[in-house]
Amino acid sequence: MNHHWDPTDELKSAYSEMVEWRRYLHRNPELSFQEQRTSAWIADKLRSFGCKVTEQVGGYGVVADIEGAESGPCIALRADIDALPIQDAKTCEYSSTVPGVMHACGHDGHTATLLTIARLYASNRDQWKGTRRLLFQPAEELCPGGAAAMIRDGALDGVDAIYGVHLWTPIPYGVVASRGGALMAAPDEFTITVTGRGGHGGMPHQTVDAVITGASLVGALQTIVSRNVDPIDPAVVTVGSFQAGTTGNVIAEQAVLNGTVRTFNNEVRQNIRNRMESIITHTAAMFGAQIVLDYREGYPTVVNDEGEAARFDEVAQQLFGEDGVRRSDLIMAGEDFSYYLQQRKGCFMFVGAGNDECGASYAHHHPKFDIDERSMLMSARLLIGMAEHRAAEQ
Repeated sequence: MNHHWDPTDELKSAYSEMVEWRRYLHRNPELSFQEQRTSAWIADKLRSFGCKVTEQVGGYGVVADIEGAESGPCIALRADIDALPIQDAKTCEYSSTVPGVMHACGHDGHTATLLTIARLYASNRDQWKGTRRLLFQPAEELCPGGAAAMIRDGALDGVDAIYGVHLWTPIPYGVVASRGGALMAAPDEFTITVTGRGGHGGMPHQTVDAVITGASLVGALQTIVSRNVDPIDPAVVTVGSFQAGTTGNVIAEQAVLNGTVRTFNNEVRQNIRNRMESIITHTAAMFGAQIVLDYREGYPTVVNDEGEAARFDEVAQQLFGEDGVRRSDLIMAGEDFSYYLQQRKGCFMFVGAGNDECGASYAHHHPKFDIDERSMLMSARLLIGMAEHRAAEQ
């Protein structure tokens, strides 16, 4: 690579403590916007390494600045720190001790990785130049998220580039992946409330049936992607919840539908929303019901800078070999790292964390989710490699 500092050996010696930190976080998860203890624990660790620490950034966010021996660019690295409202179903010594809350997405691994990176940078200041800004971000899992709030509080002020990693069990351990341009979808949510006129199940002519109206809506909404979106453009409209009625012989007065829309470009996103509104208006007229749409825009699409994605290819191949690097598929999940990439050049990357042999074979957000913890070492090497490759340019 274009730099002389190789932290590989130090990372290997730090691995056991990285695992210890990750397991501590896994045992002690906190939900989005509630990460008070996690935030304080992170800040204490960072101070013990000699980092300049700012707390309460965008809520429970923590920012650490570390200065190198020479002047140079300010490069940001980010980890998310929040957990999910899921009951941990694993039986292991580090399973969650908090009922109904667990790290089911790998954020504990992201945090432990970035803490290890912080300590390495702080103890090797004479080996690198510029500033490394480490962002420990709250509330990635729940809109409106923590990234936009951290940006408003100045987390990107003076930053030249930003990189982030997601440990990813659909990719096997030993492989990393990313791509230029759109990478992850914009995840919108919607609630549709249908109000009809309830009545006796044997006298349907006296009612406006909310179940029939809602069922017609579900079918009609599925025509948007199949008939109104260019087949070349990926998009999803899913109705995941349909709640109506209480018993079999009563026609329901109200039905509530909840769902999600996933898109990769704003034109398709707006087109889908417009079609939803049109379908709802005409369905209401057809059945004589009242229908209200509550449409909530989620995070923007994650769009990697093409030049930074090319940097990823170069750095990752040097670190892990050609067989260890893939071009990522488009991912229909969302990520508020998108807000950082709207403000600064950067790259979001996936590090394979899947391994059937150690139980890391479950999907993200599954009650038995786990990672191959060795993926944290690869993540740390990749983030440091990206930062130092970028720093060598100026």
